[in-house]
Amino acid sequence: MKKLTSICTGLLLLSTSVFADDHHAAVALEQANAAVVYGEAGHTSDLIEHAKAALEHALAASITAKGVSKNHLESAAMEMEEAIDHGGMGHVGAATKHAKTALRHIKASKQ
Repeated sequence: MKKLTSICTGLLLLSTSVFADDHHAAVALEQANAAVVYGEAGHTSDLIEHAKAALEHALAASITAKGVSKNHLESAAMEMEEAIDHGGMGHVGAATKHAKTALRHIKASKQ
């Protein structure tokens, strides 16, 4: 009975972890997309706001991701940092370019 309980507990924790990864990756995707939309519209402050949220969720998803997915999420996080930095300097074009690259990485992490 203890063995069955341990196995069920392990499976529950594993499925919870997978759900959390999917949730964070989905939110990162949504926020990165919003950052791109606002960047293309020239709204730097909104781009930065959404890029920060995308960065947070991409990092959270990368903690337990493995392999190629992890690499893409880490690359997305680096690109979002660049987007935030360029946005802070008022370089909306460069910030948008980095946000688009991050968006591509997040999409690739889900394949």
